[in-house]
Amino acid sequence: MKWLTSVPVAIALAASLAACGGASSQPAGTPTDALAGSDQQTLDKYTTADVTPIDQIDKTKLGLNTEGKLEVGTLSDAPPNIFIDPSGKFTGYDNELLRAIAGKLGLEVEFVATDFSALLSQVQTKQFDLGSSSISTTEARRQNVGFTNGYDFGFMAVVAKTDGDVKGFDDLTTDLRIGVVQGTVQDDYVTNTLKMEPIRFPDYATVYANVRNGQVDAWVAPSQQAEGQVKEGDGTAIVESKVNTENFTAYAVAKDNQPLIDALNAGLDAVIEDGTWSKLTKEWYPTREMPSDWKPGSKAATVPQS
Repeated sequence: MKWLTSVPVAIALAASLAACGGASSQPAGTPTDALAGSDQQTLDKYTTADVTPIDQIDKTKLGLNTEGKLEVGTLSDAPPNIFIDPSGKFTGYDNELLRAIAGKLGLEVEFVATDFSALLSQVQTKQFDLGSSSISTTEARRQNVGFTNGYDFGFMAVVAKTDGDVKGFDDLTTDLRIGVVQGTVQDDYVTNTLKMEPIRFPDYATVYANVRNGQVDAWVAPSQQAEGQVKEGDGTAIVESKVNTENFTAYAVAKDNQPLIDALNAGLDAVIEDGTWSKLTKEWYPTREMPSDWKPGSKAATVPQS
């Protein structure tokens, strides 16, 4: 596994993954400031007013590759959201929530590991029924895939050496080697908002390894994945973290498969209202507070008061 610490190899891998997955090496869409924040009540154009009742969902019309089973593309190395545990089980916040949603719908779930750079194109071409990967629902991505209602929001972070000069977003300058995972919102932020050329990596473990060994100066990361990678004694830290509610986190589905999107939205509201969403959120993010201007599910969903 020593090759993981090689920047040139990581870049070559990222390029080959983009070619195989049909993803561009450059983020698509117009420049956006992912840290500008948002007001969900006035800027959210996509959250549905309500959902179809669970008992009215026709499971024979969900357009699944295999009837009765959700075939899900996910990642293997991005705790606490999406990863494989030591026993070989796909788990993490996003995947356990999806299991609960599928349970409400009476569907089996089969997870398959893939790379983020390929995931959305694989959903678009229906290689997978959906993608589970803490996916931010940007306007550019909506041109190619559909999304469920939101189940999470995001924080964006800067990871750097504890004894280095980078202490936050304001310290990111063009003379630094800034790492990102290819095709992510962070890639778009560094490239289009900061107007810098990052070093792109295929996965979270690889980019973090390169921060740890000093091959890159900083990693602009989703905070959840940064928290899953940074370990005590590594000489690294999350030096700054900012909330990003501009685009909520959701499951990706083929754009023309509205019945599946509707079914997943119904299941999501059901697990919100029975307390499962709150339970899982507290389990996987014990110290995180939800922004006051954001809530999961449809506009009709009610999060139980704890």
